[in-house]
Amino acid sequence: MAETPSVPVFDPFAPRPYLRNRHAMTLAGNFLPRKNSLPEAEECLFRVDAEAQVLCHCHWQQDAERSPAVIIVHGLEGSSLSQYVIGNAGKAWAAGMNVVRMNMRTCGGTEGLTPTLYHSGLSGDVGAVLRAVIEQKRVRRVGLIGYSMGGNLVLKLAGELGTNAPAELKVVAAVSPAADLAASADAMHVGSNRIYEWKFLLSLMRTFERKRKLFPGRYKKVERFPVSIREFDDVITARYCGFESAQDYYTRAAASRVIDTIALPSLVIHAMDDPFIRLLPETRSRILANPHITLLETPHGGHCAFLAQPNGYDGRWAERQIMHFFRHHGMS
Repeated sequence: MAETPSVPVFDPFAPRPYLRNRHAMTLAGNFLPRKNSLPEAEECLFRVDAEAQVLCHCHWQQDAERSPAVIIVHGLEGSSLSQYVIGNAGKAWAAGMNVVRMNMRTCGGTEGLTPTLYHSGLSGDVGAVLRAVIEQKRVRRVGLIGYSMGGNLVLKLAGELGTNAPAELKVVAAVSPAADLAASADAMHVGSNRIYEWKFLLSLMRTFERKRKLFPGRYKKVERFPVSIREFDDVITARYCGFESAQDYYTRAAASRVIDTIALPSLVIHAMDDPFIRLLPETRSRILANPHITLLETPHGGHCAFLAQPNGYDGRWAERQIMHFFRHHGMS
C-alpha cells in the first residue's frame, strides 16, 4: 500500500479564460446554476444559547456513526441553500460524509427562532452545532467548512479552541474568509465595490425589518438607511449585539486575532483579486508562520468563486481542493 504523502497534493488553479476579471469571476461563481445531487434533508434544530436555535439541513449516511461529518457555514446573508454550500455538500456526500448545512441564527427564513441577530463573531454557534453533532450522532470525525463570513467563523472557532478542540474535530477549511473584518468592510465602500455593498445593505435591512416586526419591543426603527456596511454595524450590529461600535465589533469578532492559536489542520483559500475581502500583510504573515495552516493564495478567483475549466470535474476548484485536504486528513 502506498504511503500517504506528508502534505496534501493540490491542483494548480487556472481561471476560465473569460473570467480573469475579479467581478466577472465573482458574479459567475454566484449565479452559474449548480446541480443539486443531495438526497432529501432532515431538518434539525440545535439550541446554541438560551435565546437561540439554529436550523440545519442534515444528510446522514446509512452508517452515520462510522462516517465522517462535515458542517458547512455560509456567508453574510447566505443560507443553507447558498450555491457554494450545495456544491461542497454534494462533493462531501459523494465522498461518503454526513453533511450538515448550517443556517446561522435568523438566516434562511429562521428569524422567528430567536429574538437575537447574527453577526461575524458568533463562532460559539458553530461550536454548539459541532458539539451536538458529536454527542447526538456519535460521529468520531468532523470537519468544518466556511465561506466568507462563515470562513471567519470557523477559523475563529478553531483559534478559540486551540489545543482544547474536541478530539472528533479533525480539520477546518475557509474560503475567502473575512478574517480581517474592518479592512474588508471598508474595502466594500470603495469604487466599483459599492455594488456589493448596496446588495448586502438592502438584504441586511430587509432582514432587520423582518426582525423588528417580529420583536418590536426589542428593535427600534432606524432613523435613516445606512450608507455603508460600517455604518450598519455601528447603528445596528454594535447597538443590539453588545459591542461599543463597529470598530469594537470588527476587532473582537475577527479571526485574525486568534490565527496564532489554531492547532488543527486548517486550509485557507484566498484570491488576491477578491474584490472586497482583504487579507492584511500581518495576518498573512501569521497564517504562514502557523504550521497547522495551509494557505492557497491565487492571483485570480474573485470572491468565493474559483471557477476553473471543467476538465473531468465541474470546475469548482476550491471545493475540489477542500476534498483533497479532507481526504488527506482522514475524512473519507
